[in-house]
Amino acid sequence: MLKIVLLVLVAISIPISAFAEPMIELSTSQTEIQPLDSVLVIGKITGVSIFKPVTLTVISPDGEVAYAPELPFDNDGVFKRLIHPTLPSFKDGIYTVIASHEDTEKTAQIQFRVIGSTVPPIKSPEPEIIPPKPNTITLSTETTFGENKIIVSGSTISSVTDITFIVTSPNGNLISIAQVTPDTKGKFSTEIISGGPMWKEDGFYTITANQGLSSEHKQSVQVEISNGVVVPEFGQIAVMILAVAIMSIIAISSKSRISIIPRC
Repeated sequence: MLKIVLLVLVAISIPISAFAEPMIELSTSQTEIQPLDSVLVIGKITGVSIFKPVTLTVISPDGEVAYAPELPFDNDGVFKRLIHPTLPSFKDGIYTVIASHEDTEKTAQIQFRVIGSTVPPIKSPEPEIIPPKPNTITLSTETTFGENKIIVSGSTISSVTDITFIVTSPNGNLISIAQVTPDTKGKFSTEIISGGPMWKEDGFYTITANQGLSSEHKQSVQVEISNGVVVPEFGQIAVMILAVAIMSIIAISSKSRISIIPRC
């Protein structure tokens, strides 16, 4: 009898381990560095396809994407990367490193602080007037009220570098990261699905397209989300006002028709 119970327990435990939830970890021992130092980041991921790389996104203190390399990992799920300073050096402030994988919405992140900038500011005898740069990326969204599908499309002047999409919630939390490759004419498009625990906050979500190691090309759009689905641009209150107005017109029209009926 004891042997049968043990066999049943083993049989029950096998599917659990075979279909383990994806897990991703990220760590570094260097939480505070100088502007010219490098940072060693070590991570581990399980429960995902070993044929797809891990994306490591490094975001600078001003919100720009400094690096976004794709890293392979070994049979144990271990990956590592030595992050070198951006040219001419790291900026003072807090950098955020985010590890993500195509097979899971889970991400892991760490932060390190850069202090003591050694690069003196460049002084100019006279202020230089720099004309504004034209938008090198155009970005637009195609949505349908009440649906959870957001089609993001646009164009860029450079067709040789991937576009990195970062979606942030109304309070600034990271929702997702994706990459697309523009075609030979610079056109690109991607589909973003809202809903789920990451989209539980109502409000305007920001979709930012970055291109280049230091985000030389950048553009953002916003989409309003309520209960995980798209809200039309003029908002829910406007929809209610429009509906009330239409009902009032119908009611007035009905009364007018009744009032002109001749008496016998």
